[in-house]
Amino acid sequence: MTRGVVERARRHGEVSIQLRVLVTGHDGYIGTVMVPNLQAAGHEVVGLDSYLFEGCTFGDDAGDVPALRVDLRDVGIADLDGFDAVIHLAGISNDPVGHLDPETTFAINHRASVRLAGLSKQAGVPRFLFASSCSLYGASASAGLIDEGAPFNPVTPYGESKVLVERDVAPMADDKFSPVFLRNATVYGVSPRLRADLVVNNLVGYAYTTGEILVMSDGTPWRPLVHVEDVSRAFLAVLEAPREAVHAQAFNVGANQENYRISQVADIVAEVVPGSRVVYAKGGGPDTRSYRVDFSKFAATLPAARPTLTVRDGARQLLEAYRAVGITLEEFEGPRYTRLKRISELLADGALDESLHRVPSGSTSTVAR
Repeated sequence: MTRGVVERARRHGEVSIQLRVLVTGHDGYIGTVMVPNLQAAGHEVVGLDSYLFEGCTFGDDAGDVPALRVDLRDVGIADLDGFDAVIHLAGISNDPVGHLDPETTFAINHRASVRLAGLSKQAGVPRFLFASSCSLYGASASAGLIDEGAPFNPVTPYGESKVLVERDVAPMADDKFSPVFLRNATVYGVSPRLRADLVVNNLVGYAYTTGEILVMSDGTPWRPLVHVEDVSRAFLAVLEAPREAVHAQAFNVGANQENYRISQVADIVAEVVPGSRVVYAKGGGPDTRSYRVDFSKFAATLPAARPTLTVRDGARQLLEAYRAVGITLEEFEGPRYTRLKRISELLADGALDESLHRVPSGSTSTVAR
């Protein structure tokens, strides 16, 4: 099926058409949830990942898909041939790892991402979905909800890298190449590649394993939060949307009612996890990262895909999952579920060099085309 046929089908709302999609970071926290959603919708998925978190499994392992085992910085144009879309999730995934070596963070999250977009355009891939983040708003001066037109004020290398990718990829948009920027709220929820370093996952994990809900700040910062399943549904909706509805646009992904102070999240977790109590760390002050986000644009553009799960829903699901596997505090705090500890472990073992390349680099697998 030609790409022209695909785009005509999108314009006429024929979303049942099968698309061939490359998902970078498919073996990560969001990717292992998103890929099954894409497959269930009838799309052919190929992954691309450096597999830094291979074996860091929570519950059932991630489903198997054809994949390229390659570092994002080493992707070639041939790797992008024949795809209808690229969903770009791969990158240094949070602030602590981003601070480990800011230069490496920018090399991967910014420069390699822009290069990937450019190669995708050269390869004739018509749609490029970038997993951006509401963290690019950073320390917001606004007391109200901020929309996609708000000024950027990132306070970490991770947040700054998202700003730079959007800045550099947006000018690539033309009649044949359609980038879309999905600025996800802070994600939470159960995944085969569980992350314990995300606020809701973290608070529920400590509540279950210790009985204490440990809040490291004073609890006043605002955070927009979104379930990983809702993020996956949002990307699927944008993937299938008519071009004119999403072309070269940014969308905040979340729900207006899911903006919370950290103290409110802690109180919800205390209500969900029996026998737990909220504990504030001594000396914990206000976090500079504080912002409340307006998600009206996404809800108006793709109403069928607007998020439906709440933090309370997610906390209940996480508690059930932690109980099901009988997770211990030692496991929860270990490198399997904490990105910085996993990267540090690989560095200490000599499996990664200082730029976070694999040692040895290994060979790139091939995928039948």
